[in-house]
Amino acid sequence: MIFVKNSDQIKQMKLAGRITGEALALGGEMVREGISTYEIDEKIRRYIEKCGARPSFLHYGGFPASACISINDEVIHGIPSRRRILHEGDIVKIDVGAFIGGFHGDSANTFPVGKVSEEALRLIEVTKESFERGVAAAAVEGARLGDVGAAIDGHVRSFGYSTVKKYVGHGVGHDLHEEPNVPNYGTPGRGIRLCRGMVIAIEPMVNVGTASVLEQPDGWTVLTADGSLSAHYEHTVALTEDGPLLLTKI
Repeated sequence: MIFVKNSDQIKQMKLAGRITGEALALGGEMVREGISTYEIDEKIRRYIEKCGARPSFLHYGGFPASACISINDEVIHGIPSRRRILHEGDIVKIDVGAFIGGFHGDSANTFPVGKVSEEALRLIEVTKESFERGVAAAAVEGARLGDVGAAIDGHVRSFGYSTVKKYVGHGVGHDLHEEPNVPNYGTPGRGIRLCRGMVIAIEPMVNVGTASVLEQPDGWTVLTADGSLSAHYEHTVALTEDGPLLLTKI
């Protein structure tokens, strides 16, 4: 069932979104050579709790940390660790959620560590642009989920990259993951019709090489099947009478 939010509920969701966005920005500011992903995660956790919220990801399905932090060919769900040290040239995906007032926020971004390759920079930019294409498609009256996915995937493929198919976006609200699923690929004019009051996480995951991925024995970390770089970009988006509203953008 899709839970459509009224204007008051969307206003309440802005708080969770703001805390999520601020926590993600704080994590991004910490990205530098020599720091561990554990240190970044701890800073994010402390900030979210300082704001009176709780980290959405901590213990969610057994996940042991407050943020998913994934490096290079790790697509999503990387587990922070004192042993995972960032190095010059890495790209780092940080995915954060915060829960307060009965609602969640969910947002992700990809950050370069120092000087990275031109390909890595282009991948990061294309991934963000594909998100923007998806939001623009969602803004069209009468749009369907297939329009959003097709806009994302079409942009990604125009650069020779691939969109991860196995993992998708989702609804956000009282639960971190609600209906509907929001694929980053699709057929224009197909799928659920979007309507005012829907709140969804649009989150393209883009690989330089194959779209295929491999789940690791830890039960969480997902890698590209060919070892190629991957980038991730996400905001919680409310569909309002005034158009899409990015609740997690600060």
